[in-house]
Amino acid sequence: MTNNDTQHDTPRRKPLLDAAHEEMVKFERKENEFRKKDREERAAELHLPLNEIKVH
Repeated sequence: MTNNDTQHDTPRRKPLLDAAHEEMVKFERKENEFRKKDREERAAELHLPLNEIKVH
């Protein structure tokens, strides 16, 4: 593949890369929400004062 071919493919790949990035951001957001909910549920089961413990 020559440099000209790479430059020609870039505009076609950009929408795909943007879509993949958007999906990754959505996944990470859902994963963070899931982890937070799971952490809160486990803390409740163990009767831990989660709001007094700083969780990052």
